[in-house]
Amino acid sequence: MVYLVTGGSGFIGSHLVERLLKNGHSVINIDNFDNFYSYQIKIKNTLESIGKNIDFEFSDKETDIQKLISAAHSDRYSIYYQDIRNKKGLEDILKKHKVDLIIHLAALAGVRPSIERPLEYEEVNVRGTMNLWELCKEFNIKKFICASSSSVYGNNPKVPFSETDNVDCPISPYAATKKSGEVLGHVYHHLYDIDMIQLRFFTVYGPRQRPDLAIHKFTKLILEGKEIPFYGDGNTARDYTYVDDIIDGVTKSIQYLEQHSKVYEIINLGESEVITLSEMLSTIENALQRTAIKKVLPMQPGDVQKTNADITKATTLIGYHPTTKFQNGIKKFVEWFLRK
Repeated sequence: MVYLVTGGSGFIGSHLVERLLKNGHSVINIDNFDNFYSYQIKIKNTLESIGKNIDFEFSDKETDIQKLISAAHSDRYSIYYQDIRNKKGLEDILKKHKVDLIIHLAALAGVRPSIERPLEYEEVNVRGTMNLWELCKEFNIKKFICASSSSVYGNNPKVPFSETDNVDCPISPYAATKKSGEVLGHVYHHLYDIDMIQLRFFTVYGPRQRPDLAIHKFTKLILEGKEIPFYGDGNTARDYTYVDDIIDGVTKSIQYLEQHSKVYEIINLGESEVITLSEMLSTIENALQRTAIKKVLPMQPGDVQKTNADITKATTLIGYHPTTKFQNGIKKFVEWFLRK
């Protein structure tokens, strides 16, 4: 099968590309190497995902990405330096390849920055996604998986969060763009028979995690002996999900889509175990055998109090069974961080 993965050089995307290639499939990776974090990290992610150990000497962004594209190309893998807001650029790529299914992971991520740049988040996460659906119409691509987010639940008082819960009250522009993607996705499913699964990811962590995310940031700052920003009283809680479990859920979703028609589903992918901020920090401290220096700060606008996934639907529908407990996942992350 030929899969198009948007954001395939990012954290989750590079792990998915790696799994798909190992399973014998062909992959087209579209990534714009956004300046949200260092493009050099994404180049390293890409090389790891395709199993190439290249001594890459960095110079400038444009030169380095073109060097990567040349080095990475193979019979079963192509990478394109492309922004999903550029519909014509996406169209030119699809003219070169017969795609069986799209896995759309590319997005502007992050709750707090979305409050500062809401219009840009709308351009990428809503308009960019619609560009892909418009091209699905044009190129008769009938299978589509889209990354949504647990942030759509907002401060839902009912836990665990179920796919049938009302999600009409997001509390950040990022969450609102993800909810918009779910609603518009149903429109394209209904009008154009595009089989679609929207996956609500719950706080994904593990090797290659983005440097702006708490687990990565805390680990780095603790090792450097610097203060960590600690928001609130430590009782905020997240359903942390190890990246291998997320990838298992994505691949099982792919299999489900390929075996069924008339599909539009929203599915939670989480661990279903809730870890407080204080517990998360102490787990990292134990793994590093170091003590953090905390700088206690007030809660940030847009942050939710708790996320907790009801994964009954994922288990029943696609056979999803997360296996990595948080302590083991943190140990694996720290081992990766120390050798990277």
